Amino acid sequence: MAFDTELRSLICAHRPLLLALGEPYHGEPAFPALRNRILETLTGEGFRSIAIESDRAAALAVDDYVQGHRDDLDLSTGISHGWGAHPATRDLIDWLRAHNAGRPASERVTFHGFDAPTEIEAAPSPGPYLRELRDYLGVAAPEIDDLVGEDTRWTAPEIMYDAARSPGRSPEAAALRGLAEDFRTRLYGHAPRLVQETSPRAWQHATVLASTAIGLLTYHAAMADPGTPSERVARLLQTRDALMARNLLDILAVERDRGPLLVAAHNTHLQRGPSRWETHWEGVDYAAEWSGAGSIVATLLGDRYVFVAGSLGASGPVGLGVPEPGVYEQRLGPETGLFPPPTGDGLRERVTGLLGHFPLTASLVEDCDAILHIGHGPGAADAARISGLPGVTETRIEPGSQMPPYTWGDRFFFAGEDRMRPFATIVGHDVPDFDERSRLSAEGRYRLNIEVGRDEFRNLFGYGPEEFAARQDSIDFAEPDRLIPHPAYAVQGWVSVVNPGPATTDEVTRLVERARTRSAAREKRREH
Repeated sequence: MAFDTELRSLICAHRPLLLALGEPYHGEPAFPALRNRILETLTGEGFRSIAIESDRAAALAVDDYVQGHRDDLDLSTGISHGWGAHPATRDLIDWLRAHNAGRPASERVTFHGFDAPTEIEAAPSPGPYLRELRDYLGVAAPEIDDLVGEDTRWTAPEIMYDAARSPGRSPEAAALRGLAEDFRTRLYGHAPRLVQETSPRAWQHATVLASTAIGLLTYHAAMADPGTPSERVARLLQTRDALMARNLLDILAVERDRGPLLVAAHNTHLQRGPSRWETHWEGVDYAAEWSGAGSIVATLLGDRYVFVAGSLGASGPVGLGVPEPGVYEQRLGPETGLFPPPTGDGLRERVTGLLGHFPLTASLVEDCDAILHIGHGPGAADAARISGLPGVTETRIEPGSQMPPYTWGDRFFFAGEDRMRPFATIVGHDVPDFDERSRLSAEGRYRLNIEVGRDEFRNLFGYGPEEFAARQDSIDFAEPDRLIPHPAYAVQGWVSVVNPGPATTDEVTRLVERARTRSAAREKRREH
């Protein structure tokens, strides 16, 4: 990875117990892709665990899978908040399972979620957690079903907007919370017998269930407290992050003798200072400030808590343009990398209309140890997404090199280390008298090229590469955000997109992954 040296220097300088890797926007897939590659590097530095922004109890099944204790896994239930559907999540889980295979337990990397099973506007019923815990303990507790009642009473959407309709402060909820506390006490009081009858791992799983049930009932109680919309949102955000912090400290207590912990989540959950959120959502204005999990844990760990903030310069697929001069993201530069926090007079905070995007703030920059910045240069975010894929290496022609100037900045992506034949490229210049029809000489224009092969080419365009010469005059090779045959290499089964954006995001993602897989298989055949 391009910034491995900077990453290792950061680790060497701080020797963290917990390295927090933030992102400013969940919709940019470059961040989880680079997270995966960063973990690969960190395992060489002694890291033996990772925690992501996902339900801690659900993640128990995922860790069982990556440890080789089970051979089936449903990521739609093992990973919460919809992250199980993201390709980078599957890549992470596949890598962990392959990495752990054949290794002793002390060298395996464990997987954790550190979130509660909640969203701002909803939380599940505590019933399933309490029933599973009851069964593990082998106690009767017949009152659970009557106290819980219908699960839908806990999940009704109107609870978010009407505290009086929430069951969180009801006598039944109070009784359930007391029962959950009793279950947790029983877990510890009967630990010698329970561990002997089951296993240390099963007992540890049960303690997670107990903490989750108690935390969930705490969240439901917060939903039942009245207040203005902003007051209620701030209370729920604070409650969720307090549960996250407790989970992180519990995970760290389990893992700290095995090595440091990598934690990946949104900046607001990991930054050292207070978190803030202002938005207009569902017709209501909200303004909230609270202590995020990072703020809580950093206070307790001191300088052994290291925070790398995430920064997004530009992203065509999500509609985020180049940052204006004078903002932090612009000062960090056009390239992707791991950088020290920017300094200097006159820097200000960026304002964007992208819902869910939290640009860098003065306090966040002042309190972080480094910044993982996705650059705003042409193709920088695309390059970060591709280079973050499993096994991908990248070659970039540096400006000022002995290569022709029209190649400076071009990127080539390979499915392996030998770098014999790229499966994708990003170019930012016309090639005189050869490849000029995309009009890449204009400011900010670039082109992503993908080798899809003859069969896929025919599927995409309805004709084969051999017919391209007869059809090329009808193609506008300069049109942005449209998948078209490559103007020069279509006959070899290549396609291209000028300035990829929202219209081509899904197709580009699919074709890049397909090209990487084909190239990796080709490299494997060559090795044999």
